[in-house]
Amino acid sequence: MSQVVSVNIGTLRVVPWTQSMGSTGIDKRPHPGRVRAVGVGLESDVIVDTRNHGGYDQAVYAYASEDADWWERELGKELWPGAFGENLTTRGVDCTGAVIGERWRVGSTVLEVSRPRIPCRTFAGFWDVPNLVKRFTKEGRPGAYLRIIEEGDLGAGDDVEMVHRPGHGVTIGEVFRALTGERSLAARILEAPELPESVRQKAGKMLSSQPPS
Repeated sequence: MSQVVSVNIGTLRVVPWTQSMGSTGIDKRPHPGRVRAVGVGLESDVIVDTRNHGGYDQAVYAYASEDADWWERELGKELWPGAFGENLTTRGVDCTGAVIGERWRVGSTVLEVSRPRIPCRTFAGFWDVPNLVKRFTKEGRPGAYLRIIEEGDLGAGDDVEMVHRPGHGVTIGEVFRALTGERSLAARILEAPELPESVRQKAGKMLSSQPPS
């Protein structure tokens, strides 16, 4: 059964580990009721760094509880739903294996898989694990950003029903590996027409810089 374990909403925190921002909305906690997904995010969710987070292609962030459990064992650290800065903590959903452009019906919303999350120093500061970015990148469990295709409401316990999966098969994991150093995957990820334009541009630059075979 693929389900939402919790819907998590961020609040503004002023902290010293947010690079140049000075504040962050990464600290997300489970919301007790249903939440509206509208426009480019969830109602009441706080996003401070709008250059790197939020917007149409990064409206909602999902992370699998199975991957969170792995990190708990790896770090010996208790991690709550929302600890990854995710809006949706899921169970039974392979976020890394999700296909770009894949659509999920959750509650009365339809969400579309768009791109992986790339870790930053704010994330490492939030967990107080200095080498977290390197470890997170090496492990390759990035979670999936989602677009809001149909607005509605969602909540803990909702089923996650896949209603569409493109045939190209380009996954979140492949895009993550391409964006974090595996340049040989650039041509592969460009097979996904649903890829965000910013990612397409990065992949194009990788291709143009590769020596001819």
